[in-house]
Amino acid sequence: MSELSFFVKTKRKQLKLTQEEFAEKTGVALTVIRKIEQDKENLNLSKVNRVLQMFGHLLGPIKEDNATRNGEI
Repeated sequence: MSELSFFVKTKRKQLKLTQEEFAEKTGVALTVIRKIEQDKENLNLSKVNRVLQMFGHLLGPIKEDNATRNGEI
């Protein structure tokens, strides 16, 4: 499980919301919440940010050269 999926799932549960309720509150489709929590690839960054805004966070793209330099890829 990635940090993103763990963070979203943990925070949602702290709010005592179902995935359906959380999707409604964040304004994204239920499938988006499920994809995030199941750590699926090919997520839409703007939709992920809608979810993260609920907790005062945003996710930005990582420049490939920085990730490679730090040994992340």
